[in-house]
Amino acid sequence: MSFTVVDHPLIRHKLGFLRRSDTSTSKFRDLAREVTSLLTYEAFRDMELEPYTVKGWAGPVKVEKLSGKKVAVVPILRAGIGMLQGVLDIIPSARVNVVGLYRDEETAEPVYYYHKLSSDVENRLAVIIDPMLATGNSMVAAIDLLKKAGCRDIRAICMVAAPEGMKCVEDAHPDVRVFAAALDDKLNEVKYILPGLGDAGDRLFGTK
Repeated sequence: MSFTVVDHPLIRHKLGFLRRSDTSTSKFRDLAREVTSLLTYEAFRDMELEPYTVKGWAGPVKVEKLSGKKVAVVPILRAGIGMLQGVLDIIPSARVNVVGLYRDEETAEPVYYYHKLSSDVENRLAVIIDPMLATGNSMVAAIDLLKKAGCRDIRAICMVAAPEGMKCVEDAHPDVRVFAAALDDKLNEVKYILPGLGDAGDRLFGTK
């Protein structure tokens, strides 16, 4: 697995506000969207381009456009929805697919309950989004599902990761590239990331 911390000053600045316990729900949503957009730039840095010509104000102009695979963005419900618009701001043509997983609070294992994938998802570059890469179990389950559907080019974007989650994904799927705003210290005894952001889903949806 290729794990990249996108160490950009704007991301580090916004991440500081995401970590604050007094950041309001509306502000947390805005920041999550902004940080996701910045991470998306890096996650798609290697997309292929092809030349074409447009009619400019002074005549024909040679420009470039994206070529190759189209994109499927895959939020892990529910917290991943809070990152969705950040990706769509950058790639508005992406097809939205969803995977429903939640963590059993006693076992910390993922519980699958729903998915909806594009009919041509196997021909798309699939990008999983989830704010937290904690144990890594939910991410691995989502990757398993996409690979079973035929996806071979899979990436993931998260805001904060724990070393345990990074290792879990690397062991299970070394071919998947993961992009994060930060690699934090560790998981606590109930498998929450330290220092982390708290419960990202609760903070995004105002259910804390």
